[in-house]
Amino acid sequence: MSLNKKIISLIKGKKMKLAIAESCTGGMLSSAITSVSGSSKVFTMGLVTYSNQAKKGILKVPQEIIKKYGAVSVQCCLAMVNNLSKISKSKVCVSITGIAGPRGGSKKKPVGLVYIGIRIGKKVIVNKCNFKNKSRDYIQRQTVKKSLSLLIKLIKQDN
Repeated sequence: MSLNKKIISLIKGKKMKLAIAESCTGGMLSSAITSVSGSSKVFTMGLVTYSNQAKKGILKVPQEIIKKYGAVSVQCCLAMVNNLSKISKSKVCVSITGIAGPRGGSKKKPVGLVYIGIRIGKKVIVNKCNFKNKSRDYIQRQTVKKSLSLLIKLIKQDN
């Protein structure tokens, strides 16, 4: 069974709902979820909050966080997933922010740096990934794959 089908099955089995807020993946994770028949039973929303304006306006990420740490940071990813939880009323929430490239990176924040936030109930984790020296498409696909794998692991741990 594919990762996305497994997630739908697990979430359905636990009678939970899923919401996603993604930036550098541009909707790829939401697309992976909604490609599964029956996903409408568990998937509440997928937001592509690509710009800082969208992160602030829709997800209510404080301006101070973006100013001090940047949109690609643990702090921003955490604010995204926590606020998505409030907006969507979903028990399972995922946020993604990163630099898919090929431009836009720096020494401190290289192309391929991605943060994946997952919240299940009150438990929240932010996972830092670094997909070095790869293409934009590769970074986006790996981010989706990593998000799905983390989700499965954390949903199975949830009691």
